[in-house]
Amino acid sequence: MDTLTLIHRAHAGDKASRDRIVMENTGLIWSIVKRFLNRGYEGEDLFQIGCIGMLKAIDRFDTDFNVAFSTYAVPMITGEIRRFLRDDGIIKISRKIKENQMRIMAETEKYRNQYQKEPTLEELTELCDLTKEEIVSAMEAAREIESIDKEIDNGTGKSQTILDKIEDHRNPENMVLNRVMIKQMLESLEKEERDIIILRYFQNKTQTETAEIVGMSQVQVSRTEKKILNRLKQKIS
Repeated sequence: MDTLTLIHRAHAGDKASRDRIVMENTGLIWSIVKRFLNRGYEGEDLFQIGCIGMLKAIDRFDTDFNVAFSTYAVPMITGEIRRFLRDDGIIKISRKIKENQMRIMAETEKYRNQYQKEPTLEELTELCDLTKEEIVSAMEAAREIESIDKEIDNGTGKSQTILDKIEDHRNPENMVLNRVMIKQMLESLEKEERDIIILRYFQNKTQTETAEIVGMSQVQVSRTEKKILNRLKQKIS
């Protein structure tokens, strides 16, 4: 059975087809994992992270793309491993904070199931037997890092990831953001540059609104935006 047929079945909810695609691409995943060995992590651990990237590629691949699935999957797998190394390697979280996070998550889930709402900070202090400071520290450490996998409101009442929102027809400059290359291109930017592009082209913010959020002037945002777009154009030209 060809890959596209399996992907169609996976999109229809066929878990066996989804698993089969992963199995048939273990060689591809390992070839990417080998690039990241000798960084303090076992190959098997990185392989599992790579499988997560493969699953995301399966779920998000548009079969109407005029591109091979493997071409689409490679940056997804690579990005997933890089993100793991970045998030787990740069931000060191103590065992105590990790234990607090697990306790908070468990108690929050119980509270949601019982009361159908989120617990307040005061309620969490009682449920977890922790101080407010301990809870805030644990929650800050666990806060989701802004990434192109984060879901945003697209203005229609539905949410989508930044990766999915790849075209803003109001501005022709945005056409440089090719869907297959989007992940690698954004990850090549510095955080401030990435924030500007995400705010401008994926959250539809004006330059003035973007300037207020990132702490720059509108003129600075305009100049920075043009420089970024020129660099991205050069990468795909």
